[in-house]
Amino acid sequence: MYPIIGLIIGIIAGYTVNFHIPPEYSKYVAVAILAALDSVFGAVTASAQKNFSLKVFITGFFGNSLLAAGLTFLGKRLDVDLGLAAILVFGTRMFNNFAIMRRLLLNKFKKVEKI
Repeated sequence: MYPIIGLIIGIIAGYTVNFHIPPEYSKYVAVAILAALDSVFGAVTASAQKNFSLKVFITGFFGNSLLAAGLTFLGKRLDVDLGLAAILVFGTRMFNNFAIMRRLLLNKFKKVEKI
């Protein structure tokens, strides 16, 4: 439940706060947001599986975001697009977590139909 509440608060804050990100930082922020969303999807999946840990979520949220932005920064310095690696990994994990959530919901509805 915490990840969903945090996501809602973040979306509301994003729409209400007038904050401008310079174009030269947009790629770093985009990759960090993708990593943060991966953590939220993972937390929702863990919550649905009844093994959510707030400490794991918080450390993963900030750790993944910083690591993804750091890889993108390092890649820019080395003239290698390491941001693509982060996009690939976090995108794949988001789709896997979504698939797990979908299966859990379908199984839950299947049990309700039998009753």
